[in-house]
Amino acid sequence: MSDDTPAGATDQTLGIEPALLEILACPDTHHTALTVDVEASELVCPTCSRAFPVRDGIPVLLLDEARQRRT
Repeated sequence: MSDDTPAGATDQTLGIEPALLEILACPDTHHTALTVDVEASELVCPTCSRAFPVRDGIPVLLLDEARQRRT
C-alpha cells in the first residue's frame, strides 16, 4: 500500500489492493465480480451467494473453502 492511501481504506478493502479487487471474480463458471463484506471479512459472489474468506489480506478463492450465505 502506498503512503497516500486514505485512512480507513485498508478496512474497506480487507487489506487487498483496490486494483486487485476490481478484477477478482468468483471461481465458479459464471465468473461474477466479487463484492466486499467488511463485517464478515469475506468476498461475496452476488450470483451464487458464496462467501470467500480473506486471511491476512489474501483472498482464498477456492470453492471448497467458500461458505454458502443465506439470502
